[in-house]
Parts: sequence; C-alpha cells; structure tokens
Amino acid sequence: MRLRELLLGLSMIVGVAPATAGSADVIAVKITPTGLELYRFDVTVRHADTGWDHYADKWEVISPEGQVLATRTLLHPHVAEQPFTRSLSRVRVPNSMSHVVVRAHDNVDGYGNGSKRVTISDAAE
Repeated sequence: MRLRELLLGLSMIVGVAPATAGSADVIAVKITPTGLELYRFDVTVRHADTGWDHYADKWEVISPEGQVLATRTLLHPHVAEQPFTRSLSRVRVPNSMSHVVVRAHDNVDGYGNGSKRVTISDAAE
C-alpha cells in the first residue's frame, strides 16, 4: 500500500508544470532621427510579467554583426501594462548600417524569439 501511495504522490508532482511567462518579444519599433547618426527608438515589448521573479528586464539595439549599440534597461515589472512601450534617445547608428535588430530579454528565460529588423531609411522624420 505504501508503494502505491508513493507512486501516486510522485505522479501528482511530475504532472504539475510550473507557470511560465513566455518569452519577451518585440512587437513594434518606431525610430526617429534626432541628429547626425542619432536616433530615438520607441520599442513595444510583450511579455507576461508575473512580478519581480519573472519580467522583461531590457531591450537592445544590435548591429547586423551582433554588436550591441544600445540597451534600454527596464527597472520594474509591467504586470498590468501589456504590451508596453519604452523609449531610448541618442542611439548612435552609423550611416554605413542599412538596418539594425531590436530584441527583448527577460530575467529568467533570456532573449525572446520575437525580434524586429528595422531598416534605418524607414526612420520617421
């Protein structure tokens, strides 16, 4: 009888999956030129933040070669504000770059699957 109870208890533990907030995904990017090779990025991120234990903690602008050009640190969870948009000004993008990639990150799972490739010539004036 004891073995049966033990197996039943183990099956109940294994059958319970932990809650997940999914990946932090960039769903929209607006770029605006602000000076010579300088841009303002308005980035919309979606992540099912659950609180301080699991939240989107930053987004980055990266070059086609993978170099981080700028990072916008997100200092708190956005549990009740999804998706959310945050901005970063004075991002230097050399004229030689035709595009950049914007990706989001969360403090548990790392980089999300939903990044956006942004063409610099499409920047709003």
